[in-house]
Amino acid sequence: MERVYTSSDPVLAGLVLSVLESAGIRCLLRNQYLAGALGELPVNECWPQVWVVDEADAPRAARLIEAALPREVAAGEPWTCPTCAERLEAQFAQCWRCGALR
Repeated sequence: MERVYTSSDPVLAGLVLSVLESAGIRCLLRNQYLAGALGELPVNECWPQVWVVDEADAPRAARLIEAALPREVAAGEPWTCPTCAERLEAQFAQCWRCGALR
């Protein structure tokens, strides 16, 4: 087994688990119930973790995770709509002009 993802956000860990299972990769979600141990255990050791059962699936899992998760954009960094070329401020995730997503 190999750990392929960990996050402080249990929703993102669940999303990753669903993406991998949908692709036919056998995986497990660990630490989903450790939030109550915060303070007794190190914080990052209590975060949910996604593990693949077969280590040979780890590279494919990493590619699927990269494609599935939202990309972080630096605060204050404007972006250009890929559909209509409208210039938008960083706080907008959707173009006001055509409705395309970032």
